[in-house]
Amino acid sequence: MSDLRTAAETAVRQCMNLRSDESCAVVTDDRREEIGEALYAVASEITDDAVLLRYPPGPQHGAEPPEPVAAAMRSADVVLAPTSKSLSHTRARGAATDAGTRAATLPGITEEVFTTGLDADYERIREECDRMFERVAGAEEIRVTSPQGTDVTFQPGEREWHSDTGIVHEPGGFSNLPAGEVFVSPESANGTYVVDGTMHPHGLLEGEIRIDVEDGYVTEISDPEVAAEVEEAAESVGRDAYNLAELGIGTNVAVTELVGSVLLDEKAAGTVHVAIGDDAGIGGDTDAPIHSDGILREPTVYADGVEVELPRVE
Repeated sequence: MSDLRTAAETAVRQCMNLRSDESCAVVTDDRREEIGEALYAVASEITDDAVLLRYPPGPQHGAEPPEPVAAAMRSADVVLAPTSKSLSHTRARGAATDAGTRAATLPGITEEVFTTGLDADYERIREECDRMFERVAGAEEIRVTSPQGTDVTFQPGEREWHSDTGIVHEPGGFSNLPAGEVFVSPESANGTYVVDGTMHPHGLLEGEIRIDVEDGYVTEISDPEVAAEVEEAAESVGRDAYNLAELGIGTNVAVTELVGSVLLDEKAAGTVHVAIGDDAGIGGDTDAPIHSDGILREPTVYADGVEVELPRVE
């Protein structure tokens, strides 16, 4: 528990700004109980109105929690959800934040990711997010290249950029933790990107995965296992599974190296991640049972032809 204490303090006090007159629900499952207990220990020192709820792990990311858990989420001022399967895009989380709850989900969190990604100054990360947002928001075209062979151009169109700072102080606010990225669901994209960092189902890659994109849809994936995951999703939603869903830029300067967790690695400062599949929860219009991020270690980013200075670990 002591190894998790510092990260829990950051999450509860700095990221969520829990106050003594507020209620807090920590939602966890049987596989993430120790992280849940660490968060509850800190929350219960701040407020007498703190609860820890544990339930069996969901069958997949996006599966709804039991109704008593959902009800507690709706009624709490603050929710922290370290779970093995993501609650980020559930109706329960949406209903909670619609009701004014400040919520942070920690999907698939491990103790290593928790201690690494939250041993950080989130005010500094917010500053990096703000700077990056200013550089890319409003650009008609974003181009990404890399030494590995990436050359892909994104058109955000009318879609809004989002900033995931990890600072959740306003009613109805929501974030993943660990946080630290600026992202958009582009209207279209064309080119090739080469993943050389982390991608499910492999984790940290030993080689590279080449992915071709045309008119906003993936047309070729060089890795058979990644391709099989997208093909399986396409059995239920067709072409939507191949949607180019997201362009994200990492701003978490506390992440000094990739560890094989998409949740953490996509936040690493100076990286870019590109996702396939669902974008309905991030400003797009595609609902698919897959959201597969691939992380690029050495990107160069251009906004309307001007190179963008990426945040770097000092």
